[in-house]
Amino acid sequence: MVTVRFLPEHQSVTVTPGTTLLEAARQAGVLLESPCNGIGTCGKCRVLLAGESLRHISLRGADPVSLPTKDEHVALLSCQAEVHGDLSVEIPVDKQRDLLQVLSHGQAVTVERAPCIRKLYVEEQQVTNVFAGDLLLATEAGDTRSCHVGLVVDIGTTTLVAALVDLASGREIATASALNPQSRQAQDVLSRIHFAAQENGLQSLHADLTGEINRLAAELAQQAGLDSRRIYEVVYSGNTCMLHLATGTSPAALGRYPYTPVIRGGNHVAAAGQGLAIAASGLIYLPPVISGYVGADLTAGILATGIHRRRGITLLVDIGTNGEMILARDGELRATSTAAGPAFEGMNISCGMRACRGAVESFAVAADGSMHLGTIGNATATGICGSGLLDVVSELVAHGVISGNGRFAATDNAAQLPAALKEKLVLREGKPAFAVTDDIFLSQKDVRQVQLAKGAIRAGIEFLLQDSGITAEQVDQVLIAGAFGYHLREQSLLKLGLLPRAFAGKIEFVGNTSKAGGCALLLNQDLRDEMAALVTAIEVIELANFPDFDRVFVKCLGF
Repeated sequence: MVTVRFLPEHQSVTVTPGTTLLEAARQAGVLLESPCNGIGTCGKCRVLLAGESLRHISLRGADPVSLPTKDEHVALLSCQAEVHGDLSVEIPVDKQRDLLQVLSHGQAVTVERAPCIRKLYVEEQQVTNVFAGDLLLATEAGDTRSCHVGLVVDIGTTTLVAALVDLASGREIATASALNPQSRQAQDVLSRIHFAAQENGLQSLHADLTGEINRLAAELAQQAGLDSRRIYEVVYSGNTCMLHLATGTSPAALGRYPYTPVIRGGNHVAAAGQGLAIAASGLIYLPPVISGYVGADLTAGILATGIHRRRGITLLVDIGTNGEMILARDGELRATSTAAGPAFEGMNISCGMRACRGAVESFAVAADGSMHLGTIGNATATGICGSGLLDVVSELVAHGVISGNGRFAATDNAAQLPAALKEKLVLREGKPAFAVTDDIFLSQKDVRQVQLAKGAIRAGIEFLLQDSGITAEQVDQVLIAGAFGYHLREQSLLKLGLLPRAFAGKIEFVGNTSKAGGCALLLNQDLRDEMAALVTAIEVIELANFPDFDRVFVKCLGF
């Protein structure tokens, strides 16, 4: 057995020789970001080693003695570094981790206040009874009717948003956001399904998520000057897999055909049984799920945008790791989803990062080829987040730096580019790339990742329209939902071909409708029955059932 010590927290663990540093970190309770789940592709789990520690490490596929033994620190991927002796590992301090930019607001929806949780003061006994519908949950000493709150948690694949809501006035008292800790271990839904199937994987994902929700709930309660044990109901809004993981339910069925969810939503689960630190008798409400890959977040989005009540044809698209979409035609709803992958979150991109301080979030090229970029917090650029990535690629396509097939301009074609752009075409490790700044570049592989993500979304839209007998020109309005989608520009989506050109002038960015719809469900219990009935009437289109999906998908890869 060997001992691994993690700095700067000085956490130690004893493991068997041959264990990877990533596995050791997980056993020690040290949270290392590894969104590819340790297969060595994301490059996010780097740690630092120096001196004698390097002698006790071997890299998969490399001889142990081939590693440098100088005193300076060497950065290694922890998932590829195997331990063979006692050593110390330094975890790089991420000063930006707490500066993650998460969108908390969405299209406002006004509802009549009729919450499930109600309080009744009994003057004779000087106590307040707390009910969930007709069920007595608790009795509080004194008149506590002024403290009548609930919590909504938007559980995204990458981020969390929690809102504390005054059930008497309908007002949001406080909002907080954080990274979904599960994304450090598995970046997308399929990776998490696989991780949950491993020994203790499901328990780990559930515990990490619940712990972070408890932290957010305590933070919000402190901001509001109340005890989190006064919260009697929480609404979880998220995709189908996230609801499974949030309740400790195996999502294995979502990984195999016919992708039937165990959780269908429209019900309560006991908060205490989930380890949620609210009132001992508190409840978690799970909104109705549409299908295995169209989740409760889209149910909330329907409610927030009211597309089920609109006349005409409206398309609601949640652009993210999972591309979920709803087509509404005079109240008739059809849904589908497509796996866009993690590129829109800045993952699997050479200089990609999440939406933190210093991330390039906007990019434009002038007629003379000069470039203008904007960063989160107006800080020095340190990487590219999803919205910046789409801006960069769309502008380079528009100015001929990237061709319609996704390749960088060849030498003969590059001669036609403005000098300011031509000089930015460089070689990185012998392969073509574009220098966004001196330290940030876009590689050919990065462009391919964008093509795959945008091709998946566009193919989903094409099939949903085609199967509904509707052309792009007939669509009256296009609603782009989600935290990522809110930061995009219409022109970037059209230039890339992620959306049809016929959608120009019809696009509206509606923000975090998952949270907004969750708030509506918290404030009015009658809407729960309405949405449960509506969900059963939604027709789900399974793209896997279309024999020509691959052909259309390949066609949609082009810019």
